[in-house]
Amino acid sequence: MTARLLRLYPGAPGDIALSGAYLAHRLHERGSAGAPFVYASFVASLDGRIALRDSATGESRLPAGLVSGNDFRLFLELQAQADCLVTHGGYLRDLAAGRLDDVLQIGTQAATRDLAQWRVDNGLSPQPAVVIASAGLEFPMPISLKRHGQRVIVATGAEAPPKRIAHWRRAGYEVLVAGAGASVEGGALVRELGSRGLRSIYLLTGPRMLDTMLRDRVLSRLYLTTAHRLLGGESFHTMLSGPELGNAGRLRLCALHYDVGAPDDAGQFFVHFEPLPA
Repeated sequence: MTARLLRLYPGAPGDIALSGAYLAHRLHERGSAGAPFVYASFVASLDGRIALRDSATGESRLPAGLVSGNDFRLFLELQAQADCLVTHGGYLRDLAAGRLDDVLQIGTQAATRDLAQWRVDNGLSPQPAVVIASAGLEFPMPISLKRHGQRVIVATGAEAPPKRIAHWRRAGYEVLVAGAGASVEGGALVRELGSRGLRSIYLLTGPRMLDTMLRDRVLSRLYLTTAHRLLGGESFHTMLSGPELGNAGRLRLCALHYDVGAPDDAGQFFVHFEPLPA
């Protein structure tokens, strides 16, 4: 049976198909070289956890209670609309260690072939470019990127180790400096990517990148899935960590949908917000 969602806002409540719900946003048409459309997504529990941390090993994991096929389908629809995916060195290290799955390609499985075709039909490249944000530049390069012919850009800060910058350039990768310190800064990164023709930028990163994008006021939209369960846990990650955001953290609700069944029959909200102007 085809999954359905209840649209609660905007307008009168109505029933819609889950498949195609986010493709309808046509994010790839919203940005320009001078002002790329930058969007991020998170899945969280009612008590605000996006991941739990093992206090003994320090490793983080996505709790099974936050995982659902419906959320993953919408995640893939957001990916399908991107000129580039922004990831980070930590994800690549976890990927190499087998702790996480490779989600850097679109439409490579039979169940998602429609998304690959959607990209072709809408004038996008077969696969998005991948931007790797890293301060230390110590990460393994996934072989899947070369296999699928993806453009790869390594982004770092001005104080990154020169030897590691030289290493990646010798290996044939484009390295851009987007920040005055060691870490990548949101505004500088978006300007650099826009100048390279990348107009829709999907952040597959964590709290630090979300923070700098908000502070630099270059985030265009935030997608949030809230699973209707409490996780607890003494060591955990939330969407943000660091100093108070102030007015840069003000968001406007754009849409709210309710998924009655998933995950685990508890239900979940699919919401997206846009930051308010300064």
